[in-house]
Amino acid sequence: MTAGRAVPALLLSGVLLSAPAQAAEPAAYQAGEERPGGTTSQPVTQLRAAFSTPSATLTLEQKLDFLVGKSLFEKLWVASPSSTTASDGLGPLFNARACAGCHLHNGRGHPPESADENSVSLFLRLGREPDAGQRAQMTAGTLANAPDPQYGRQLQTFSVQNVPREGLLGVEYREVPLTLDDGSEISLRRPHYRILNPGYGTPASDMRLSPRLAPAMIGLGLLEAVPEAELAALEDPDDRDGDGISGRLNRVWSAREQRVMPGRFGWKAGNATLADQNDSALAGDIGIGNALFPSPWGDCTPSQHACLTAPHGNTEAQQDLEAADTVTDLVLYYSRHLAPPLRTDARDTQVLAGKAVFNRIGCAACHRPSLQTAADAPDGLGGQHIWPYSDLLLHDMGPGLADPLEEYRATGFEWRTPPLWGIGLAQRLDSRTGFLHDGRARTLLEAILWHGGEAKAAKQRVVSLGADERRQLISFLESL
Repeated sequence: MTAGRAVPALLLSGVLLSAPAQAAEPAAYQAGEERPGGTTSQPVTQLRAAFSTPSATLTLEQKLDFLVGKSLFEKLWVASPSSTTASDGLGPLFNARACAGCHLHNGRGHPPESADENSVSLFLRLGREPDAGQRAQMTAGTLANAPDPQYGRQLQTFSVQNVPREGLLGVEYREVPLTLDDGSEISLRRPHYRILNPGYGTPASDMRLSPRLAPAMIGLGLLEAVPEAELAALEDPDDRDGDGISGRLNRVWSAREQRVMPGRFGWKAGNATLADQNDSALAGDIGIGNALFPSPWGDCTPSQHACLTAPHGNTEAQQDLEAADTVTDLVLYYSRHLAPPLRTDARDTQVLAGKAVFNRIGCAACHRPSLQTAADAPDGLGGQHIWPYSDLLLHDMGPGLADPLEEYRATGFEWRTPPLWGIGLAQRLDSRTGFLHDGRARTLLEAILWHGGEAKAAKQRVVSLGADERRQLISFLESL
């Protein structure tokens, strides 16, 4: 749909919504909001590269480091033993052979489209009910959760030769009809997850499953550069101001910094730094041991004998690891400097009207429009006024989105507010992309209608909108 063009109706999720004659009053344009990443933002010259361009602030020499990091991010790892000792060590259990395998064009992942498709960019976190000691560690921020003793912390759906894979992710959807206040009908899909063809015995009946979709990679270095004090100032765990919003920071262990820090990355803010996020994914998703997570067998458990006795890729040339610091540092540099794309229609009247609706119904209470990065952040990330539309805090999103797996201090009901920058390009990069933490939402409207808990009142206001204002709201989101 062309922004600003008058249309009689809008097709959303196969439902035709008639548009009333009256439109919302537009909000004022704010200086700089067309540059979500401040001066790091880059224009979209090729759609496929929309999330793959380096920060505009990088020098030519720095861009060379960025490109080397890109090649390592896209590198396919192979099983050991191999003549390519700089690229072996895959698995033995894994979810993907490359970082880019889950983050297609650095965008979001997608759920499996059929029952026989082996999911890559949607996977299952696993856990059990924590005992008293584990609960105390989780509260203290030194333990993420209680792993499943048989299957570990994550279901790995691939394996190297002679090692059984753990199983396949199975998902079934049930359509849930919903009628909006103007009589329009929409259907939401409610997922049910299970492990198919388990390779290490029947999963325990009390195993906790949490689906996680690979997120987009843009602007991560900018989010890391926001001062802790600015995020802490946004917390209101006891809802002292009475607005129904009680966001709080997760407090998590940083393997990089060796201390408890505010979580910023992941669906439940379970990683404090970008190095923690990257290197834990390298170990958990690909099975590559590194300085922060050195086990060459990744997430193998003591009961998985074939996994623990499989050849590994530790070599002296890689610091007796499978990926030396030179590798992980370059991947970190690449992921830290992926630029948020410029917005081309931030001044459009239809978009500004949708922005007014977004603010009026309360979305901006959690999806905070802008933040400021620290002045001393390196390589052009410092002193940037950014527009991620997130407060990076945990919020109770209600029972509809809840799952039973906790993460550090985050309950099963709580999720970190995901940044919205670039969300309008997600399905243009990959038409299969879904929204929310598990990709269940096929459209942005469906994603909104799944909101509950602290966002229940804002969701209800969307249900009560007329079709024209609903269209304006979606136009605004698509402009981000």
